[in-house]
Amino acid sequence: MTETSPSARALASRPTQSIWPGLLLAAMIAGLAFVLRFVPGLGMLSPLILAILLGMTLRNTLGTPEAAQAGIAISMRLVLRAGIILMGLQLTLGQVAQVGWLGVAVIALSLVLTFGFTIWLGRVLRVDAKLTQLIAAGTSICGASAVIATNTVTRGRDEDVAYAVACVTIFGSLAMILLPLTESWFALGPRGFGLWAGASIHEVAQVVAAAFQRGDEAGQFGTIAKLTRVMMLAPMILCLGVFVARRRGGQSGGGKAPIPWFVFGFIAMVGVASTGWVPEAVLDPATGVTQFLLAMALAAMGLETDLRKLAAAGLRPALLGAGAWVFIMGISLGLIVLTGAAR
Repeated sequence: MTETSPSARALASRPTQSIWPGLLLAAMIAGLAFVLRFVPGLGMLSPLILAILLGMTLRNTLGTPEAAQAGIAISMRLVLRAGIILMGLQLTLGQVAQVGWLGVAVIALSLVLTFGFTIWLGRVLRVDAKLTQLIAAGTSICGASAVIATNTVTRGRDEDVAYAVACVTIFGSLAMILLPLTESWFALGPRGFGLWAGASIHEVAQVVAAAFQRGDEAGQFGTIAKLTRVMMLAPMILCLGVFVARRRGGQSGGGKAPIPWFVFGFIAMVGVASTGWVPEAVLDPATGVTQFLLAMALAAMGLETDLRKLAAAGLRPALLGAGAWVFIMGISLGLIVLTGAAR
């Protein structure tokens, strides 16, 4: 039976409730998250991560206002999908070409192997399947954005989303610090190090912070490699959606999972950006709008996250996140060294 979030139940029971208080609250939290990035020590965290932390803080101290429930539900559904669609404007097929076929192969193989390994390890550790899928997506693809996008298919609890985001935040931050310190051991060169950072670190902001520590060439190549990895979000969600639909369809009373149509919007935006017809005067603001919409969605999820339920999940999901992190760092490095990619 599909689990329904508290916000969705509230929306269903109050069809005439105004959506504006909840939308305004999520927008205010998202705006504060962008401001906090300028506080020393917080710049390494993306607005998405700060937004869910702020939402969780409000939810577990003062509580979430009842009047905000309808707008929170809209933020976690329509606002989220709009942000994912617009994310496609940040990516072009030309960027993929710059990485080269070997680089793309390293990124794709690292992603698939990490996702599969995480699913296997989750079963070994007896972690809930939905939470395992969220951690797998966040680790193998693009951090918090992948977690919330994947949850539109898996339909996990808000606490699952929060736990998965916490995992990719912690271990992605560790990777951001450790990779530049260990690069000299492997003599990868600027492009090789950029590829390693782009193929293994969770968040885009974390990749940028790590890769540029080894120079401009490494930073630029790492950013392009990471964006290429983000582009693989669409096929991964489509494949996962098919898997979930078949699994639910095979269960007694199970229904089909909805087709994630917003993914096709994402692909369409990649195609539009790849034409080169969209001026920079449009692309630059679109990037900011995209981040703001995703931050609103995560703020809403934070407002629905009960820390007591989060703590009840225990340490096994954290061990899963750690194992997935170590695996993607090791497998991507091994593939780069073996194939000689990005030289």
